[in-house]
Amino acid sequence: MKEPDARTGPPAADGELIRFDQVTKRFGDHTVLDRLDFSVDAGRHVTLIGPSGSGKTTILRLLMTLATPDEGTITVGGQRLFPAGEKQVREIRKNVGMVFQQFNLFPNMRVLRNITEAPVTVLGLSKDEAEQRARELLDLVGLGEHLDKYPSQLSGGQQQRVAIARALAMRPQVLLLDEVTSALDPELVAGVLDVLRDIAHTTDITMLCVTHEMGFARDISDQILMFDSGRVIESGAPEKIFSEPEHPRTREFLGAVL
Repeated sequence: MKEPDARTGPPAADGELIRFDQVTKRFGDHTVLDRLDFSVDAGRHVTLIGPSGSGKTTILRLLMTLATPDEGTITVGGQRLFPAGEKQVREIRKNVGMVFQQFNLFPNMRVLRNITEAPVTVLGLSKDEAEQRARELLDLVGLGEHLDKYPSQLSGGQQQRVAIARALAMRPQVLLLDEVTSALDPELVAGVLDVLRDIAHTTDITMLCVTHEMGFARDISDQILMFDSGRVIESGAPEKIFSEPEHPRTREFLGAVL
C-alpha cells in the first residue's frame, strides 16, 4: 500500500487541539453529556470506549456541528466552536473531517467525484488539484482502480474506504471516526481497519475514534477514554486501560467486550 503524505492537514500547533469545558447536552429529559471536561492534543490518537448511550457519538456530532451543546464551551485549534458566530463555525469545520457508520456517499457520483466535490466547492481547489489529491488517496486506501465506479458497484468495505479518502481530501487537522466498521459484514472489517492503522501510523493527523473494536483501539491509540453516563470515568494509555483498569465500571465493560 502506498504510504500517504504525512502532511494530511494544515499544520497544527503543538499542544491542545480540542477542548470541552463543562459541556452538557440533553435530549429531552435525558442528559447525554454531563458537564464534560476533556481535551485532545494535536497529533494524538484518542479512542472513546464505553457502553452504548454513554455519549461517545454525541461528542463527535458536536465537533461536526451536527448538534449543539446546551451548556459549556468547545474549542478547536484555540478557536471557539461553541458558542461562536456562523462564519467562525464554518471556518473551524473545514479542519474537522468525519467518517460515519453509514458511508453517506453520493450515489449519483462516481468515486472520483465523491472525493473531489467538497475540496472544489468548499476549499476552492482547482479540479486538477482536487483530482490529483483524490487519486493519491484512492491509492492509499487501495482503490486506485475503482475511481470511475459508482458506489453501488462497490462492496460495503470499499465504500467505507472511499468515505475515509473523502474525509482526508479536505486535509483536516482532526479525523473523527464513528464506529466505522459497525455496518460492515465481518469479513470486510479487517481491510478497513488496516487502512486506518496505516493512516494512524504514517501521518500526523489527530484522530478521535469511537469503536467497539478493542484490538484496533489498542493498536492505534495514544490514549483511551472510558465513558459512562456522559462523563469520562477513567483515562490512560491502552496498556493501562486494557491490562490494569482501575474503575469498577471499566473492568465490567471490558470484561463484557474482550
